[in-house]
Amino acid sequence: MSKFLLSCGGTGGHLSPGISLAEGLTERGHEAVLLVSQKKVDARLLEKYPQLRFERMPGIGFSTGPVAAVRFIVSQTQSVWQCLRLVRSWQPDAIVGFGGFTSAPAVLAGRVLGVPVALHESNRVPGRAIRSLGRFARRVYLPPGITLGNVRASATRHVGLPVRREIARQSPAVARAALGLDPALRTLVILGGSQGSGALNDWVRDSLDALAAENIQVYCVTGMGKGRDGVMERVSKTGTVIKSHFVAFSDRIGELLSAADLVVSRAGAGTLAELIRCETPAVLVPFPQAADDHQRANAAFFEQQGGGLVVEQTKISTLRTEVLEVLGNEWLLRQFRSNLQRMDRANSLDLMLRDLEHIIASPAASSDSSAQVTA
Repeated sequence: MSKFLLSCGGTGGHLSPGISLAEGLTERGHEAVLLVSQKKVDARLLEKYPQLRFERMPGIGFSTGPVAAVRFIVSQTQSVWQCLRLVRSWQPDAIVGFGGFTSAPAVLAGRVLGVPVALHESNRVPGRAIRSLGRFARRVYLPPGITLGNVRASATRHVGLPVRREIARQSPAVARAALGLDPALRTLVILGGSQGSGALNDWVRDSLDALAAENIQVYCVTGMGKGRDGVMERVSKTGTVIKSHFVAFSDRIGELLSAADLVVSRAGAGTLAELIRCETPAVLVPFPQAADDHQRANAAFFEQQGGGLVVEQTKISTLRTEVLEVLGNEWLLRQFRSNLQRMDRANSLDLMLRDLEHIIASPAASSDSSAQVTA
């Protein structure tokens, strides 16, 4: 049995693949500890996994401005010391970082104490943490077609984001019933990522009358602090009452995406991997302030592969027309679903598990190009 320290907190896009990897490792007889942040989104998602071991660490994301920069440096310093103590006492065989502000302290602790480090980047524009730390890693997992100039080719593996096993395509009618939706109605799901999206929340509230008029029900995940749970009723053209549901948080993503005929969403890599796994078409509205504009790159690749469409936030006034046209075109929806099924060819989790076991078993040869796996 080997020990793995997984640094994955801060956002759902980092934490969800960390949970997936931890479950896969424990199923294969290994031990895993997940380093997470003290954010509410981490706490809510962790409630579902009492069988896993988590360690909360201090830390905040990087922000501009002198006061914010000082707070960031202080919190990162505290996190480095905590990680050094944890690595010394627990003695993991490897450290895996998923990016974000929780990764640097763990990676630096591994570097100082001689523990092999692997990094995983799921976005098509690698984040600051992965770009900065890649040179210290024994392995760097990147999306297909993406490279980093400071990471040698022999250390690079191309894999997607490991999706939690519970997230899988289900019967749409069964999923809708489980969520309190009408199984017979077309269903639009709104996702703003782990932080929620005020712009998408406002758009769907403004569009409820038009959607209900066409017998379309809505299930909107607003994000914590960006809306209250509740049901809103509107009337269709035929006089039928259409109920739309608003929740601040959902940990039932498999059911939610399976219930949807179409999703309107931000374009974080975690959400896109889950859409692909559940074969759910989407209209993506990239978050324009995302670091390095990575959501626009993610969305463009998703659209190029035929999983859905992209609408820029500056053109959100056209979103209602796009949604109604897609939901009214069953041939197009079938084509999107077929493309999504093709996009889910490889099992990224299994590829990562086998490769990490190779690193532990053969540390001297783990950078050998003969061991390369791709997805």
